[in-house]
Amino acid sequence: MYIFKPIIAWIIAQLIKVIIEGWQNKKVDFKRLTGSGGMPSSHAAMAVALTSSLWKDFGPQEPVVAVASIFTLIVLYDATGVRRAAGEQAAVLNVILVELKKHSRPLQVEERMKELIGHTPLQVLMGALLGFFVGYYL
Repeated sequence: MYIFKPIIAWIIAQLIKVIIEGWQNKKVDFKRLTGSGGMPSSHAAMAVALTSSLWKDFGPQEPVVAVASIFTLIVLYDATGVRRAAGEQAAVLNVILVELKKHSRPLQVEERMKELIGHTPLQVLMGALLGFFVGYYL
């Protein structure tokens, strides 16, 4: 049971990403089903779904709830901090690579760096809310 709620939260989050991106771009991109970044954060949804379902069943006094809570805080911090910064750096590096190709010899880079790897605080909050409702109420 505790494995299914986080997976359900992840699936819902990824489906929402496809719907939002399809609505914004007027084109459905099924690659978003497995992609990172975007609204809502599926990482946050999964971690919070696990923690909230454990919290509901065992209460805050159980060690497993404490471990899940710390794990969730790390995931939320990483999604808005480290991973978002890496995505922003990838965007800058992609611009630099384009400019270098224009003005000098091309570098041996096969493809653009992935920019959508982190989340805004709002995307993480929405993922966390989704995860809470799936974990606590499902």
